[in-house]
Amino acid sequence: MEIVTGILATAVLAGGVLALAALGEVLAERVGVVNLGVEGLMALGALTGIATVSATASPTLGFVAALGVGFLFGCLFALATVLLRADQVLCGLALTLLGTGLAATAGRPYAGSPAKATFEPVPIPYLSELPVVGSALFSQNWLVYLIYFILPIAIHWLMFKTRHGLNMRAVGENPAAADASGIPVTAIRFWYVALGASLAGGAGAYLTLAFVPSWSEGVVAGRGWIAVALVIFAGYRPLTAVAAALVFGVITALGFVGQARGWPVAPAILSMLPYLGTIAFIILPVVAWRRLKPFFAEPAALARPYHRDVR
Repeated sequence: MEIVTGILATAVLAGGVLALAALGEVLAERVGVVNLGVEGLMALGALTGIATVSATASPTLGFVAALGVGFLFGCLFALATVLLRADQVLCGLALTLLGTGLAATAGRPYAGSPAKATFEPVPIPYLSELPVVGSALFSQNWLVYLIYFILPIAIHWLMFKTRHGLNMRAVGENPAAADASGIPVTAIRFWYVALGASLAGGAGAYLTLAFVPSWSEGVVAGRGWIAVALVIFAGYRPLTAVAAALVFGVITALGFVGQARGWPVAPAILSMLPYLGTIAFIILPVVAWRRLKPFFAEPAALARPYHRDVR
């Protein structure tokens, strides 16, 4: 049972990085903008978190600073894609290259140094004493509770239970009709793209302050791309995206346990498990398209710039 508890605890921590980044991407893609710059945003957030903690010894400030950096670069991305109507894919790739390159250059003084402060576990009374799942789910830091229990429910409620959420989805499905109905298409797209980028920056800080408490070049290791794939697999739904991230966390945890216990599998294969899972998660919607088309269908206006004078 201790092995199972350990795998679950590691899975929750590992999945939290992907879950937060995926939630941000859900917000952006639901309003019709695909952001392929998640990898770069996470790298910037990871560095910002470490740098802020080195200066203040406060992981909370580090996380907030990473949210701010993500929001700033998200505004730049939204300026290019929403206001100037530049190609979203090219802008996303440029943001990834800019973010990873800038983080690698500015992060050299922090390379290899452990974080001066990290998020400490905050056990929930009674629940943390439950067998197996207690210590895995309810003896984590407060960011884990935010990512798994608060944010996905709040975003789901916003998107599917409120009039504003209906407007959001209308912007992603048919911006011309939404505009004709008086919905501020440009404003909704701009601010939700920036907010989604902010969450991606926060995911980077979570990585270096809660999961891997140190900075090194390449620490994000493709997790931004995995988060983008999770959104597709999850059908652009926040609750499903978090569940899928937890599955990836289990895959990552199995790789760690396998290496620690000397399973007769090459370490390189175990390290590849999350990326092999990504390929499988991308293929599955294609295979199941006919039966599950309504679930996997992307927003109709995804990646299409909106020209108000062209309807």
